[in-house]
Amino acid sequence: MKLWGGRFETGPSEVFERFSGSLDFDRRLIDADIRGSQAFARALERVGILTADECAQIVAAFDQIRTEAAGAAFYEGATDEDVHTLVIRKLKECAGAVADKIHTGRSRNEQVSLDTRLWLREECDRVRRLLCGVMGALLRLAAAYPDAVIPGYTHMRRAQAVLWPHYLLAYFEMFSRDWERFGEARRRANILPLGSGALAGSGFPFDREAIAQDLGFEGITRNSMDVSGDRDFALDFLYAASVTMLHLSRLAEDWILYSSEEFGWMELGDGVTSGSSLMPQKKNPDSLELIRGKTGRVMGGLTSLMVSMKGLPMTYNRDMQEDKVPLFEAADQLSGCLEMVRVVVESVKLHPARPAAAAEESWVVATDLAEALARAGTPFHQAHQIVGRFVLESVRGGKKPADWTPEEMRRFAPEFTGEMVALLDPRRGMESREVPGGTGPEAVAAARIAAKERLERMMS
Repeated sequence: MKLWGGRFETGPSEVFERFSGSLDFDRRLIDADIRGSQAFARALERVGILTADECAQIVAAFDQIRTEAAGAAFYEGATDEDVHTLVIRKLKECAGAVADKIHTGRSRNEQVSLDTRLWLREECDRVRRLLCGVMGALLRLAAAYPDAVIPGYTHMRRAQAVLWPHYLLAYFEMFSRDWERFGEARRRANILPLGSGALAGSGFPFDREAIAQDLGFEGITRNSMDVSGDRDFALDFLYAASVTMLHLSRLAEDWILYSSEEFGWMELGDGVTSGSSLMPQKKNPDSLELIRGKTGRVMGGLTSLMVSMKGLPMTYNRDMQEDKVPLFEAADQLSGCLEMVRVVVESVKLHPARPAAAAEESWVVATDLAEALARAGTPFHQAHQIVGRFVLESVRGGKKPADWTPEEMRRFAPEFTGEMVALLDPRRGMESREVPGGTGPEAVAAARIAAKERLERMMS
């Protein structure tokens, strides 16, 4: 059946039917479509289009359709244009002639917007729960190695020593912002479009606030033309998903490197790695590589919808049907990657001696020395020059920080005091970085406690 057709002398061609159909992908909106239609039936009763008995009959028929839709045979042989047409056809089969009243004063434009918003609202909640799972796993991994020291990098060169939990908390902060972004995306989607009609507003005096309350929306949209042409709420979700995948990809890149033989800092569990069909020794980080690779698919979804929307005139255009595939694809890939990365985090075994040795044998202590000179009265620019020459001399002579004695340091530069030799141990330098947000042991311990408390609030 069609929701239109009286103006046409002939039906659509078979090619156009195949080309424009969307049931194969928008069928996942069926529960949202049913819930929205039930609320609309109650709205129709309030304006006198449906009697109380008719409304009850329609609502009960929708409940039956929801039950049937859970079965594998529900969609067999369905040739409907989209999920909305399918639901109306099933409604007529269940409720009879009264089903013809359900579309009174409602456009498919606002119906699609409603269904997508209902679906997105729940998807945002699901993603936020998955993010909490990842953040919890990171905190547990931090607690497992609270005192481990690793080099921090800039330009992929060893820069300064940091605590392992401080490093993990950096990703906690990224995912925490992602959690907030999905909350904002949910808030923007959680506005009722029903009552907007096709573009000019409904011709029936619906109590839009009552419909919003019925469906759990925070409010109603303000302009019917805007609603008809709006997919900002979908773009908000896709942007949040893209940034989250960006963060996941950065973590994946780090851990692919850190678990390699060249670094050897960590080992990934057998359950998240794979072998080679030819090389028996291989243990490949496929789970992380797939996360890194799937990032492009999610970002592509954002680009796809932005390009689809960028040149559309007011108001609705059929181009907007193309929002569903990238939206659903991004949601599926994001959820799968969040589930996967949590399992990866839970599988990690750190080998603390390896990164600690990397920190100790390199010159990550150089900034600590320069700052110590500055605290002792040497202007920082001069302190920077002194330590730079000190590092150069060490590199030329093949000396590591631990090879220097206080006497040798003073002979090199009288500005060095005897106690500064202690700063050649990366752990001692970190003790000076107790500012909030720094890698000082006390600051990191406090940050871990605060992060745990924040996570508990996110999960409540």
